[in-house]
Order: sequence, then C-alpha cells, then structure tokens
Amino acid sequence: MSASRVFVARLAGCGVFDPAGDKVGKVIDVLLSYRKTGAPKATGLLVEISGRRKVFVPIARVTSIGAGQVITTGLIDLRRFTQRGQEFRVIAEMLGRKVRLLDGSGIASIDDLAIEPNKRKEWAVSELFLRRPKTSASPFARGATLFATWEQVAEEAHGEENQSAQHLIATYSELRPADLASALLDLPDERMIEVAEELDDERLADVLEELPDDEQLDIIEELDDERAAEILDLMEPDDAADLMANLPEARTEALLELMDEEEADDLRRLMTYAPFTAGGLMTTEPIICAADATVAEAMALIRHQDVAPALAASVFVTLPPYETVTGRFLGVVHFQRMLRYPPHERLATLLDTELEPVTPDTHITVIHRTLANYNLVALPVVDAENRLIGVVTVDDVLDHLLPEDWRSEDEPSMVAAPAAARASKPATRSTKAKPAVKTATKTPLKSKTRGGARG
Repeated sequence: MSASRVFVARLAGCGVFDPAGDKVGKVIDVLLSYRKTGAPKATGLLVEISGRRKVFVPIARVTSIGAGQVITTGLIDLRRFTQRGQEFRVIAEMLGRKVRLLDGSGIASIDDLAIEPNKRKEWAVSELFLRRPKTSASPFARGATLFATWEQVAEEAHGEENQSAQHLIATYSELRPADLASALLDLPDERMIEVAEELDDERLADVLEELPDDEQLDIIEELDDERAAEILDLMEPDDAADLMANLPEARTEALLELMDEEEADDLRRLMTYAPFTAGGLMTTEPIICAADATVAEAMALIRHQDVAPALAASVFVTLPPYETVTGRFLGVVHFQRMLRYPPHERLATLLDTELEPVTPDTHITVIHRTLANYNLVALPVVDAENRLIGVVTVDDVLDHLLPEDWRSEDEPSMVAAPAAARASKPATRSTKAKPAVKTATKTPLKSKTRGGARG
C-alpha cells in the first residue's frame, strides 16, 4: 500500500475509488481497536456510499492512500455498518480526548493522530498530534502543540470519556447541511445533542431542516427558549412550522412570542393548514416583484445567497404589497426566460400567465402530478381572493413522498456489474435512479458479510 503515514483527520471527506477510477463513496471515519500491548491498530474505514449508507471497508482492501483519495480493491460489502464493542471511531470519539503525558509535563488533548504500517504490515497508531491547554485568557488563543507516541501518553479516562464537541465540529466544518445531519444521526443521542448545541445558530438551523422529526424535537427540547426561537426564526418557515406543530402547545406559544412578529404570524398561519396540502407544504418567502420591475432587479434578488435553488428558479409578480399575503397574483417569470432578455426589460412583458396557481387545500397528490407534468420546481399558492400566500417547491413535496426513514433507509443490496458486462448491457433507469456502487473486478463479486470480510 502506498503512503507510509496518514493523519486521520485529513482523510475525512476524501473520495474512495475502485481500481478503474470510479468513485465508490467518501471517507467518514477510521476505526481502531485496542490491543493488549502497543498502540491501537486500524481495522478499516467507515465509508458513505450512495443513499448516505455507511459501510465498512477493511483496511486490507485499501490499496492506496494519498493526494486526497483512497483506492480500494473494488470489493465492497454493502451491508450497513455496525460498530463492534472493541472498536472506536477516531473522528467521532477520539479527537479532542484528554491524555496525560507520562513525562509529567501535564495534560493535552488529541488534535489528530497518524497511522502507518508496522513490521507486521498492520496499520497502527504511530504518532499523536497533541495540543496543550491555552495559557492566555484571549478567546482567540490556542495552546502549544507537540507530537508524541502512544507509549508516551496515558488516557485520562476510558470508555465514555467526553470528546470535545468543538473538535468534532471542526472536522465536519466543510460538510453540507444534509451531510452534517447524516453524520449527527450516526452519533449516540447524547453526543448528537452535545454537538448540535455547539453549532452556531445559522448552521444549526440548516441542519435541523435536514433531520427527521424525532431528532429535531430532541435538539429543540434541550435549547433554552431564547435560542430555540432564534433558530426557528432562521429556518425556512415551512420547516419551522412542521417542527413547532410537534411541540407542546404551551412551548409553541412561548417561542412564537419571542420570535420576530412577522415570522411568528407566518408560522401561525402555516400551522392552521392540513399537513398534506399546499398550505401545509408551502413556504411563505418566495421572490416577489412588481410588474414594472426590471430583469436586472429580479436577477439581483435571485443572486442573494440565502435564496434556495428551487425558489431562485422563478419570480412571482403581484400587485402591492410585495410580501405574503400579497396583492393580486399576476403571474410567474421563469429564470431561464429572463436570461434571454436585456437587463432593462420589464417583467410585465415576460409573464407566464398560463401557469395555474393552486389553493391552500390542494392535496399533495395533485401538486406532485402538476410539478411532474409541466416540469416545474415551484407552484404558486393563492387564496380565495387570488392573493399569493406562498409557494410549494419540489423539495417540499419530495420530503413528504419519501419514506419517513429515507435518510437512513437501506438500498437494495446490489453492486454494479463488472465493466465488461456493463458495456454489453443497455442502460436502464429505476424509479429512484440511485446509482449502484461500481467495481472494476473482472469477475462477479460475491456478497460477503462484514464478519467474513474480517475473518
């Protein structure tokens, strides 16, 4: 195997490839196991493949680590990962843990650790990158760093010793909200809540939108009212309304009283609609413009970084006021149409008046058929007086059409056919169009359990 020494924290997020160069997944963590003597040895990698499923790749099947990528033999066990009792995860459990230096110089925390092959060709912990406690009161100060071997330190505690949440957050700092939510779901409940509480408000709001209902409630219940209200204020209104509908009525009212008045009014309105209707699915913050607004003005609103891609696909034109509930709904201007016209063109000349809006009580089955039939990503929702009250986007519909456990649901255990076989077979498309894990072996793969893979 190439690469003589690898620092584990740098592996997080690295792509995992088969020998043909096809991407199999990405590294989530490295698993170690204690031994009676000597430093812990690496048993394998925790890898996320398609469908956000976590699988175990034994270290023996890793042929190369370097340049931000991991190359495997191409043989992947697709059974969902289950952590064994003697194992521990480096990033999720080890980084940030306190150790005592045996030379008597004090306590330090583990910022990173390196693994490398020993004489028996086992990948074992060879070096620890440690950080001493800071000596300055400045919030920006950091402690001195040093390297040490496993034999030069002793762990302060065993078993459920607390790892610094800040270390784990730093490791996950580059993850998108959906991926961070998936990583949190993979942690023990207490650990998940501890890490969530350390996230900044905007990051936590984004992550909560991606979590299942039960985990959302677990986290919100641990926050004080002021912070919970701030988080809900930062969430998309439809997601915040769904979350608050599951809270006790007394706490819901207390949180609404602490929120911005306009945001609270939107949430109260959304919570009055049935869950599987346009009113229960819609967001109340679409891009709204006047008919005499120009293409340049509309594009400036679309370019705002906080606008979700599905909402940025269309501008909704109404009479004043230009916030929901608006004046009379006039029509929609699609982003692609605006690209064909000069910046000074008025939106009134570009209106799509053939798109029929839906009403708040329109059922989700009608909405998803309409989106599919007309290749739309958003539908306007109007009240009895034809005033725009919100927009249903395709991602809102998908959240309700997929199974409740879609974030962790297993895909069928299948591996793509060998390269030669793929070339001779016509391509097919499944209903969910989920890619299979590719391999470059020249013979069909045999399904192996994780235990068999390690035996």
